[in-house]
Amino acid sequence: MLPGDGHPLIPGSVSRYKLTVDLGHCCTKCVLFVSYRIIMYYTNWLVGVKNRACIRKANKTHSIDWKSFMDIYNNTTLYNRNRSELILSKLLWKKDYKIIKKIGEGTFSEVVKAQSLKDGKYYACKTMKQSLSSLEQANNLREVQAMKKLNPHPNIIQLHELIFDKESGTLSLVCELMEMNIYEYIRGRQQPLPESKIRHYMYQLCKSLDHMHSNGIFHRDVKPENILIKHDVLKLGDFGSCRSLHSKPPYTEYISTRWYRAPECLLTDGYYSHKMDMWSVGCVFYEIISLSPLFPGTNELDQVTKIHDVLGTPDSSLLQKFRQSRAMRFDFPPRKGSGISRLIPNCSAPSLSLLYQMLAYDPEERIGSRAALQHAYFRELRLAERRADSLHRAIGTVEGGQSSGTPNSVDHVWRMARQGRRQHNIKHVAEPRIRRNAQHYPVELPKLNVVVPAPQITYPVSTVPALTITHRGSPLPVITSKKCHLRLAKSLAAENWKERQPNEVLALGMTSEIYLLERVLRVGVAMVTSELR
Repeated sequence: MLPGDGHPLIPGSVSRYKLTVDLGHCCTKCVLFVSYRIIMYYTNWLVGVKNRACIRKANKTHSIDWKSFMDIYNNTTLYNRNRSELILSKLLWKKDYKIIKKIGEGTFSEVVKAQSLKDGKYYACKTMKQSLSSLEQANNLREVQAMKKLNPHPNIIQLHELIFDKESGTLSLVCELMEMNIYEYIRGRQQPLPESKIRHYMYQLCKSLDHMHSNGIFHRDVKPENILIKHDVLKLGDFGSCRSLHSKPPYTEYISTRWYRAPECLLTDGYYSHKMDMWSVGCVFYEIISLSPLFPGTNELDQVTKIHDVLGTPDSSLLQKFRQSRAMRFDFPPRKGSGISRLIPNCSAPSLSLLYQMLAYDPEERIGSRAALQHAYFRELRLAERRADSLHRAIGTVEGGQSSGTPNSVDHVWRMARQGRRQHNIKHVAEPRIRRNAQHYPVELPKLNVVVPAPQITYPVSTVPALTITHRGSPLPVITSKKCHLRLAKSLAAENWKERQPNEVLALGMTSEIYLLERVLRVGVAMVTSELR
């Protein structure tokens, strides 16, 4: 209340538009109060008039000012963008690279396609938006350290060169250029991919994660945009969010993209492990099969609700483990999930089995990358990989033997295999130890000169005297015992074997088959000689 409002000594009233005062009955103090009131009133009125004039002026020039503001903003943005592109182009030009076009842009980096002026090859240049102070700080980045540790691997994006500019603090990673990512590959498709191609892609993705986990690193941001392909070769990229397995939780909660975030990332204060990567792989697996995301949640609560709609509400014991790491209550209504098999009814049984194991709610029961590679779903690829490895080893052995004078060609490998099959079908005959261990000489068929030896020793023809029997007046031929023939053949064979020494066999260079033939001929000659006697 201002002075004079409702004052009993001041007759009359003060309104918004006029002031009526009877000064004849007022004292000096009241006159002062009235004068103060008048001054304050007109002061407020003048301020109001000025404010209303400013408002009217602002309303009249509102669109012009906004347009001017947008023009200034766009010009500033364009200037900064052109300035950054100019700095990047200048930086790459110093290192003999020429920018071809811009591929994409993210929150923390920008990717361009560049061509090397040295060899003419194309590369993907990823430039960080963060300004760095030194080359040591650039080398200490997790992404740089991870790529240096994981390379080379056929399913990990390869780092070609690291470029750092001290003046601007700009860091660029020159990597190999791929054709597209999985999201671009399946976007807009009407027909699903062949199961053989899906199996091939998932096998390579599991191999890349197995290589990462075995080196003590987990990715934390596996999604279709970070999975690159070229000529049916899949490679995992974007290691800006990776973390060491040896570091202790809690980790960052909002690290991976929401649609591919595991339940332990949603329901805990950063208490998760490398098994979160396998959950993301399961979500990517489903998306490649069905060409649509599995859990497209709009926020964290909606994300958990969509997971429970498919997989069902977990047991209270599992939620109790999650509750120990987050100070909140989980009051999820009990719900039985629809199941993944209903969403993709044409999916094969092995792929469904692997998909359920990847999307296990409990991270301790979730399958790992090494175990996933041994799943029945990848059996054919494992067998083909083993055959290819054995063939490469055989070719490598032959190539390694070139320096020692042996031929090195694939035809030679196949000739060796065919000779091995032929020798496998031949009945092997036992040979003397000296013959087996002897050095192989060029085989030339010997000339066999069969000479009937003159009998020097008189052998008993039979132990039973010969009986002469007449039949119808004519004598019958003498019948000798078969045992005598067998004994005679054995004795002759033993004598001939003693006469032939191993050195003679080596000198002739005969194979086991020819030597056996000679022995048979000698025994046969001995038997004929005995008959002639």
